[in-house]
Amino acid sequence: MRELPVISPKLRRILVALLAISVSGIFSATGTAAADPTGPDVSSWQHVDGRMINWSDVRSAGHNFAMLKATEGVTYLNPYFVADSVLMRNAGIARGTYHYAHPNQSPEQQAALYAAVVLGQNGPLDLPPVLDLEESDGLGPAALIDWTHRYLNTVQALTGRLPIVYTYPNFWKSAMANSTEFTRYPLWIADYRGNEQPEVPGGWPAWTFWQTTDSGYIPGISGKTDMNVYSGAQGTFARFANM
Repeated sequence: MRELPVISPKLRRILVALLAISVSGIFSATGTAAADPTGPDVSSWQHVDGRMINWSDVRSAGHNFAMLKATEGVTYLNPYFVADSVLMRNAGIARGTYHYAHPNQSPEQQAALYAAVVLGQNGPLDLPPVLDLEESDGLGPAALIDWTHRYLNTVQALTGRLPIVYTYPNFWKSAMANSTEFTRYPLWIADYRGNEQPEVPGGWPAWTFWQTTDSGYIPGISGKTDMNVYSGAQGTFARFANM
């Protein structure tokens, strides 16, 4: 049998250190020890002076997803929605899309507009649809709760996926009377107070996405942008995003 060369103690320490670095890199690549997924949410406001977002730079900065405004009310379409959708997918970024609600207009018509624009939310790198609810438009809690049920039911029927609800604590506690009727929907909560965890209203057992600031800066996006983190409440991010 051929004898193996004797390894000096110094060389052994170097090899052990290199192995540790290699294993750490593998764990990070597979997600075992990686940080929680993060990403911005963007609308036409992030296209300063008509400039496009460099989604490759966003991905290179370590962000896994982005929430993209699609529609608002019954008539508005984000003019950058299609281009951003294509470019972020090409960069390997999971796409979330959201509709900004105007509760003084038909929930069914708004849901139909949104679903037609996003063309479903069931493909690879697709997160579930999102309802952005932060205005009451003068509706009282009972009427707003009914409006929200109708919108969410319609979007789920049209897209085939359980929607996410975006809101912030004070709005939900006042405009929605802190309703506990929506806990089956994943929660995306906006809370910028810098606490270790966001405030979770409405009886939700956990938050799914947390919007931590509206003043973030990341490579590839001009000006300030909202920043978000995924909690893992819906299981692995890869599964939630159809990756």
